[in-house]
Amino acid sequence: MLACEALRAAGWRAALYTSPHLVDVRERMMVDGQPIGAAGFATWTERLRPEIERTGASFFEAATAIAFADFAARGADVAVVEVGLGGRLDSTNVLTPLVSAVTHIALEHTAYLGTTLPAIAREKAGVAKPGVPFVVGEPDAALAAVLAEAARSAGAAPVVRVPPEERYAGAVGLPGPHQRRNAAVAAAVLRALPRALRPHDDAITGGFARARLPGRYDRRGHWLFDVAHNPDGVHTLLATLRALPPPGPLRALVSILDDKDWRTMLALLLERVAELWVTTAPSAPEARRWSLAAVEAEFRGRVRVEPDFDAAVAALRHAAGTVLVCGSFHTVGDVMARLPGFRPFG
Repeated sequence: MLACEALRAAGWRAALYTSPHLVDVRERMMVDGQPIGAAGFATWTERLRPEIERTGASFFEAATAIAFADFAARGADVAVVEVGLGGRLDSTNVLTPLVSAVTHIALEHTAYLGTTLPAIAREKAGVAKPGVPFVVGEPDAALAAVLAEAARSAGAAPVVRVPPEERYAGAVGLPGPHQRRNAAVAAAVLRALPRALRPHDDAITGGFARARLPGRYDRRGHWLFDVAHNPDGVHTLLATLRALPPPGPLRALVSILDDKDWRTMLALLLERVAELWVTTAPSAPEARRWSLAAVEAEFRGRVRVEPDFDAAVAALRHAAGTVLVCGSFHTVGDVMARLPGFRPFG
Protein backbone atom coordinates (compact mmCIF):
# COMPACT_ATOMS: atom_id res chain seq x y z
CA MET A 1 0.00 0.00 0.00
CA LEU A 2 2.74 2.50 0.93
CA ALA A 3 4.75 1.86 -2.25
CA CYS A 4 1.61 2.01 -4.36
CA GLU A 5 0.58 5.38 -2.94
CA ALA A 6 4.06 6.81 -3.59
CA LEU A 7 3.90 5.61 -7.20
CA ARG A 8 0.47 7.19 -7.60
CA ALA A 9 1.77 10.45 -6.13
CA ALA A 10 4.56 10.35 -8.72
CA GLY A 11 1.92 10.32 -11.47
CA TRP A 12 1.89 6.62 -12.36
CA ARG A 13 -1.31 4.64 -12.83
CA ALA A 14 -0.48 2.12 -10.13
CA ALA A 15 -2.25 -1.18 -9.45
CA LEU A 16 -2.37 -3.01 -6.13
CA TYR A 17 -3.02 -6.72 -5.56
CA THR A 18 -3.55 -7.81 -1.96
CA SER A 19 -5.13 -10.69 -0.09
CA PRO A 20 -7.26 -11.72 1.63
CA HIS A 21 -10.17 -9.32 1.32
CA LEU A 22 -12.42 -8.11 4.14
CA VAL A 23 -15.91 -7.92 2.63
CA ASP A 24 -15.75 -7.96 -1.17
CA VAL A 25 -13.30 -9.94 -3.31
CA ARG A 26 -12.91 -6.89 -5.53
CA GLU A 27 -10.90 -5.21 -2.74
CA ARG A 28 -7.96 -7.32 -3.92
CA MET A 29 -7.78 -5.67 -7.34
CA MET A 30 -7.22 -1.92 -7.27
CA VAL A 31 -6.03 0.42 -10.03
CA ASP A 32 -5.39 4.06 -9.22
CA GLY A 33 -7.20 3.57 -5.90
CA GLN A 34 -10.34 2.09 -7.47
CA PRO A 35 -11.45 -1.56 -7.26
CA ILE A 36 -12.36 -3.57 -10.31
CA GLY A 37 -16.01 -2.96 -11.17
CA ALA A 38 -18.64 -5.64 -10.60
CA ALA A 39 -19.26 -5.92 -14.35
CA GLY A 40 -15.54 -6.15 -15.08
CA PHE A 41 -15.06 -8.85 -12.47
CA ALA A 42 -17.95 -10.83 -13.92
CA THR A 43 -16.63 -10.44 -17.45
CA TRP A 44 -13.12 -11.65 -16.62
CA THR A 45 -14.48 -14.51 -14.52
CA GLU A 46 -16.60 -15.71 -17.43
CA ARG A 47 -13.81 -15.23 -19.97
CA LEU A 48 -11.26 -17.13 -17.88
CA ARG A 49 -13.66 -19.74 -16.56
CA PRO A 50 -12.79 -22.43 -19.17
CA GLU A 51 -9.10 -22.27 -18.24
CA ILE A 52 -9.86 -22.09 -14.54
CA GLU A 53 -11.95 -25.24 -14.78
CA ARG A 54 -9.55 -27.01 -17.17
CA THR A 55 -6.57 -26.50 -14.87
CA GLY A 56 -8.46 -26.98 -11.61
CA ALA A 57 -7.16 -23.62 -10.42
CA SER A 58 -7.65 -22.70 -6.78
CA PHE A 59 -9.63 -19.63 -5.74
CA PHE A 60 -6.41 -17.67 -5.21
CA GLU A 61 -4.97 -18.76 -8.54
CA ALA A 62 -8.16 -17.73 -10.33
CA ALA A 63 -8.26 -14.39 -8.49
CA THR A 64 -4.63 -13.73 -9.45
CA ALA A 65 -5.35 -14.39 -13.13
CA ILE A 66 -8.39 -12.10 -13.01
CA ALA A 67 -6.37 -9.37 -11.29
CA PHE A 68 -3.54 -9.44 -13.81
CA ALA A 69 -6.00 -9.37 -16.71
CA ASP A 70 -7.82 -6.45 -15.11
CA PHE A 71 -4.62 -4.49 -14.52
CA ALA A 72 -3.69 -4.82 -18.19
CA ALA A 73 -7.20 -3.92 -19.35
CA ARG A 74 -7.34 -0.83 -17.14
CA GLY A 75 -3.96 0.36 -18.39
CA ALA A 76 -1.89 0.11 -15.20
CA ASP A 77 1.66 1.44 -15.62
CA VAL A 78 3.05 -0.53 -12.69
CA ALA A 79 1.66 -2.98 -10.10
CA VAL A 80 2.49 -3.67 -6.48
CA VAL A 81 1.74 -7.37 -5.96
CA GLU A 82 1.54 -9.07 -2.58
CA VAL A 83 2.06 -12.84 -2.52
CA GLY A 84 -0.64 -15.04 -1.00
CA LEU A 85 1.55 -17.28 1.14
CA GLY A 86 5.13 -18.36 0.77
CA GLY A 87 6.65 -17.12 -2.43
CA ARG A 88 8.39 -19.94 -4.26
CA LEU A 89 5.19 -21.74 -5.25
CA ASP A 90 2.81 -18.79 -5.00
CA SER A 91 0.74 -18.12 -8.12
CA THR A 92 1.82 -14.45 -8.13
CA ASN A 93 5.37 -15.70 -8.73
CA VAL A 94 4.67 -16.09 -12.45
CA LEU A 95 5.72 -12.44 -12.71
CA THR A 96 9.21 -11.25 -13.48
CA PRO A 97 9.28 -8.27 -11.14
CA LEU A 98 11.20 -5.01 -11.35
CA VAL A 99 12.11 -5.50 -7.69
CA SER A 100 11.11 -8.10 -5.10
CA ALA A 101 11.13 -7.91 -1.31
CA VAL A 102 10.48 -9.86 1.88
CA THR A 103 9.43 -7.65 4.76
CA HIS A 104 9.19 -9.96 7.77
CA ILE A 105 9.14 -13.66 8.65
CA ALA A 106 6.60 -15.14 11.08
CA LEU A 107 5.74 -18.69 12.05
CA GLU A 108 2.66 -19.20 9.88
CA HIS A 109 1.30 -21.58 7.22
CA THR A 110 3.64 -24.21 8.63
CA ALA A 111 1.82 -27.04 6.84
CA TYR A 112 2.96 -25.54 3.54
CA LEU A 113 6.09 -23.50 4.27
CA GLY A 114 7.91 -25.49 6.94
CA THR A 115 7.91 -25.65 10.71
CA THR A 116 10.88 -23.35 11.38
CA LEU A 117 11.50 -19.68 10.64
CA PRO A 118 14.57 -20.40 8.44
CA ALA A 119 12.55 -22.88 6.37
CA ILE A 120 9.77 -20.31 5.92
CA ALA A 121 12.37 -17.68 4.99
CA ARG A 122 13.75 -19.89 2.22
CA GLU A 123 10.24 -20.36 0.81
CA LYS A 124 9.58 -16.61 0.97
CA ALA A 125 12.87 -15.92 -0.81
CA GLY A 126 11.49 -17.84 -3.77
CA VAL A 127 10.30 -14.50 -5.16
CA ALA A 128 13.93 -13.61 -5.93
CA LYS A 129 14.76 -13.55 -9.64
CA PRO A 130 18.03 -13.45 -11.62
CA GLY A 131 19.25 -9.92 -12.18
CA VAL A 132 16.38 -8.38 -10.20
CA PRO A 133 16.98 -6.32 -7.03
CA PHE A 134 15.92 -8.06 -3.81
CA VAL A 135 15.15 -6.08 -0.65
CA VAL A 136 15.40 -7.73 2.77
CA GLY A 137 13.26 -6.04 5.40
CA GLU A 138 13.47 -8.80 8.04
CA PRO A 139 15.22 -7.24 11.11
CA ASP A 140 16.50 -10.51 12.61
CA ALA A 141 20.12 -10.94 11.50
CA ALA A 142 20.03 -14.74 11.18
CA LEU A 143 16.82 -14.76 9.15
CA ALA A 144 18.01 -11.84 7.03
CA ALA A 145 21.14 -13.85 6.22
CA VAL A 146 19.01 -16.83 5.13
CA LEU A 147 16.96 -14.57 2.85
CA ALA A 148 20.03 -12.89 1.38
CA GLU A 149 21.82 -16.19 0.75
CA ALA A 150 18.77 -17.68 -0.99
CA ALA A 151 18.32 -14.55 -3.11
CA ARG A 152 21.97 -14.52 -4.20
CA SER A 153 21.75 -18.22 -5.05
CA ALA A 154 18.81 -17.36 -7.32
CA GLY A 155 20.94 -14.70 -9.02
CA ALA A 156 19.17 -11.67 -7.59
CA ALA A 157 21.21 -8.48 -7.75
CA PRO A 158 21.69 -6.32 -5.93
CA VAL A 159 20.56 -7.75 -2.57
CA VAL A 160 19.74 -4.83 -0.28
CA ARG A 161 19.24 -5.20 3.45
CA VAL A 162 17.32 -2.49 5.29
CA PRO A 163 19.19 -1.99 8.60
CA PRO A 164 17.12 -3.35 11.52
CA GLU A 165 17.10 0.00 13.32
CA GLU A 166 15.98 2.01 10.29
CA ARG A 167 12.63 3.79 10.56
CA TYR A 168 11.01 6.22 8.15
CA ALA A 169 11.11 9.70 9.67
CA GLY A 170 8.23 11.36 7.78
CA ALA A 171 4.48 11.17 8.22
CA VAL A 172 2.85 7.77 7.63
CA GLY A 173 -0.91 7.53 7.13
CA LEU A 174 -1.06 4.00 8.52
CA PRO A 175 -1.14 4.10 12.36
CA GLY A 176 1.26 2.28 14.66
CA PRO A 177 5.00 2.40 15.34
CA HIS A 178 5.57 -0.71 13.19
CA GLN A 179 4.41 1.22 10.14
CA ARG A 180 7.52 3.40 10.28
CA ARG A 181 9.55 0.25 9.80
CA ASN A 182 7.25 -0.85 6.97
CA ALA A 183 7.68 2.57 5.39
CA ALA A 184 11.47 2.29 5.58
CA VAL A 185 11.28 -1.03 3.72
CA ALA A 186 8.85 0.41 1.16
CA ALA A 187 11.21 3.33 0.56
CA ALA A 188 14.07 0.88 -0.07
CA VAL A 189 11.90 -0.99 -2.58
CA LEU A 190 11.06 2.26 -4.38
CA ARG A 191 14.73 3.27 -4.51
CA ALA A 192 15.55 -0.10 -6.09
CA LEU A 193 13.17 0.47 -9.03
CA PRO A 194 14.52 1.37 -12.47
CA ARG A 195 15.31 5.09 -12.59
CA ALA A 196 12.46 5.84 -15.01
CA LEU A 197 9.87 4.58 -12.49
CA ARG A 198 11.53 5.70 -9.28
CA PRO A 199 9.35 8.23 -7.38
CA HIS A 200 10.94 11.50 -6.31
CA ASP A 201 11.21 12.34 -2.61
CA ASP A 202 8.11 14.57 -2.60
CA ALA A 203 6.03 11.72 -4.07
CA ILE A 204 7.26 9.32 -1.40
CA THR A 205 6.50 11.86 1.34
CA GLY A 206 3.02 12.61 0.01
CA GLY A 207 2.16 9.01 -0.85
CA PHE A 208 3.21 7.61 2.52
CA ALA A 209 1.29 10.35 4.36
CA ARG A 210 -1.98 9.66 2.54
CA ALA A 211 -1.83 5.85 2.67
CA ARG A 212 -4.88 4.19 4.22
CA LEU A 213 -5.69 0.50 4.58
CA PRO A 214 -8.99 -0.74 6.09
CA GLY A 215 -8.69 -3.11 9.02
CA ARG A 216 -5.20 -2.09 10.14
CA TYR A 217 -5.59 -0.38 13.52
CA ASP A 218 -8.62 1.16 11.90
CA ARG A 219 -10.64 3.21 14.40
CA ARG A 220 -14.23 4.07 13.47
CA GLY A 221 -16.27 5.56 16.26
CA HIS A 222 -16.06 3.23 19.24
CA TRP A 223 -14.97 0.31 17.00
CA LEU A 224 -11.31 -0.52 16.47
CA PHE A 225 -10.52 -3.03 13.70
CA ASP A 226 -7.27 -4.92 13.31
CA VAL A 227 -6.63 -8.03 11.24
CA ALA A 228 -4.02 -9.47 13.64
CA HIS A 229 -4.42 -13.21 13.06
CA ASN A 230 -1.35 -14.85 14.63
CA PRO A 231 0.76 -14.29 17.77
CA ASP A 232 3.22 -12.07 15.89
CA GLY A 233 0.34 -9.88 14.72
CA VAL A 234 -1.13 -9.69 18.23
CA HIS A 235 2.24 -8.59 19.65
CA THR A 236 2.29 -5.80 17.05
CA LEU A 237 -1.32 -4.89 17.87
CA LEU A 238 -0.53 -4.66 21.59
CA ALA A 239 2.47 -2.43 20.89
CA THR A 240 0.21 -0.12 18.87
CA LEU A 241 -2.38 -0.09 21.67
CA ARG A 242 0.38 1.08 24.03
CA ALA A 243 1.53 3.77 21.62
CA LEU A 244 -1.95 4.91 20.58
CA PRO A 245 -4.30 3.92 23.42
CA PRO A 246 -8.02 4.20 22.59
CA PRO A 247 -10.65 5.35 25.10
CA GLY A 248 -11.40 2.73 27.72
CA PRO A 249 -12.70 0.41 28.83
CA LEU A 250 -11.34 -1.82 26.07
CA ARG A 251 -13.41 -4.84 25.09
CA ALA A 252 -12.46 -7.35 22.40
CA LEU A 253 -14.61 -9.33 19.99
CA VAL A 254 -12.51 -12.20 18.67
CA SER A 255 -12.84 -15.11 16.26
CA ILE A 256 -9.71 -17.04 15.24
CA LEU A 257 -9.22 -19.84 12.75
CA ASP A 258 -8.50 -23.20 14.35
CA ASP A 259 -5.15 -23.66 12.57
CA LYS A 260 -3.75 -20.56 14.28
CA ASP A 261 -2.19 -20.52 17.75
CA TRP A 262 -5.35 -19.16 19.33
CA ARG A 263 -4.33 -20.13 22.87
CA THR A 264 -1.33 -17.80 22.78
CA MET A 265 -3.30 -15.08 21.04
CA LEU A 266 -6.12 -15.09 23.60
CA ALA A 267 -3.67 -15.18 26.50
CA LEU A 268 -1.92 -12.09 25.12
CA LEU A 269 -5.19 -10.21 24.58
CA LEU A 270 -6.44 -11.04 28.07
CA GLU A 271 -3.46 -9.16 29.50
CA ARG A 272 -4.74 -5.95 27.89
CA VAL A 273 -8.53 -6.00 27.56
CA ALA A 274 -11.16 -5.58 30.25
CA GLU A 275 -13.56 -8.04 28.62
CA LEU A 276 -13.04 -10.60 25.86
CA TRP A 277 -15.92 -11.98 23.79
CA VAL A 278 -15.29 -15.02 21.61
CA THR A 279 -17.48 -16.07 18.70
CA THR A 280 -17.25 -17.61 15.24
CA ALA A 281 -17.11 -15.44 12.12
CA PRO A 282 -19.78 -16.62 9.64
CA SER A 283 -17.46 -16.33 6.62
CA ALA A 284 -14.75 -18.50 8.19
CA PRO A 285 -14.35 -21.77 6.22
CA GLU A 286 -16.24 -24.59 7.92
CA ALA A 287 -13.17 -26.84 8.07
CA ARG A 288 -11.05 -24.13 9.73
CA ARG A 289 -13.50 -22.89 12.38
CA TRP A 290 -12.32 -23.11 15.94
CA SER A 291 -14.19 -25.00 18.62
CA LEU A 292 -15.86 -22.63 21.05
CA ALA A 293 -16.20 -25.55 23.45
CA ALA A 294 -12.41 -25.96 23.41
CA VAL A 295 -11.95 -22.22 23.96
CA GLU A 296 -14.35 -22.25 26.89
CA ALA A 297 -12.64 -25.28 28.43
CA GLU A 298 -9.23 -23.62 28.09
CA PHE A 299 -10.25 -20.16 29.34
CA ARG A 300 -13.23 -20.91 31.54
CA GLY A 301 -14.41 -17.82 33.39
CA ARG A 302 -11.95 -15.54 31.58
CA VAL A 303 -13.79 -15.13 28.27
CA ARG A 304 -17.42 -14.62 27.31
CA VAL A 305 -18.55 -17.17 24.72
CA GLU A 306 -21.29 -16.10 22.30
CA PRO A 307 -21.88 -18.60 19.46
CA ASP A 308 -24.30 -16.21 17.73
CA PHE A 309 -22.08 -13.77 15.83
CA ASP A 310 -24.87 -11.28 15.14
CA ALA A 311 -25.91 -11.31 18.78
CA ALA A 312 -22.34 -10.54 19.83
CA VAL A 313 -22.09 -7.61 17.42
CA ALA A 314 -25.47 -6.27 18.54
CA ALA A 315 -24.56 -6.56 22.22
CA LEU A 316 -21.33 -4.59 21.74
CA ARG A 317 -22.70 -2.04 19.29
CA HIS A 318 -23.47 0.53 21.98
CA ALA A 319 -20.94 -0.55 24.61
CA ALA A 320 -19.00 2.18 26.38
CA GLY A 321 -15.34 2.69 25.60
CA THR A 322 -13.76 0.86 22.66
CA VAL A 323 -14.55 -2.48 21.05
CA LEU A 324 -11.51 -4.11 19.43
CA VAL A 325 -12.38 -6.52 16.62
CA CYS A 326 -9.53 -8.88 15.70
CA GLY A 327 -8.45 -12.48 15.18
CA SER A 328 -8.79 -12.87 11.41
CA PHE A 329 -9.71 -11.07 8.20
CA HIS A 330 -13.02 -12.96 8.39
CA THR A 331 -13.80 -11.48 11.81
CA VAL A 332 -13.04 -7.90 10.81
CA GLY A 333 -14.81 -8.19 7.46
CA ASP A 334 -17.92 -9.82 8.90
CA VAL A 335 -18.34 -7.08 11.52
CA MET A 336 -17.72 -4.33 8.95
CA ALA A 337 -20.34 -5.87 6.66
CA ARG A 338 -22.93 -5.60 9.46
CA LEU A 339 -22.32 -1.95 10.32
CA PRO A 340 -23.73 0.77 8.03
CA GLY A 341 -21.04 2.64 6.12
CA PHE A 342 -18.17 0.47 7.33
CA ARG A 343 -17.50 -1.56 4.17
CA PRO A 344 -14.16 -0.73 2.48
CA PHE A 345 -16.15 0.49 -0.55
CA GLY A 346 -19.64 0.32 -2.03
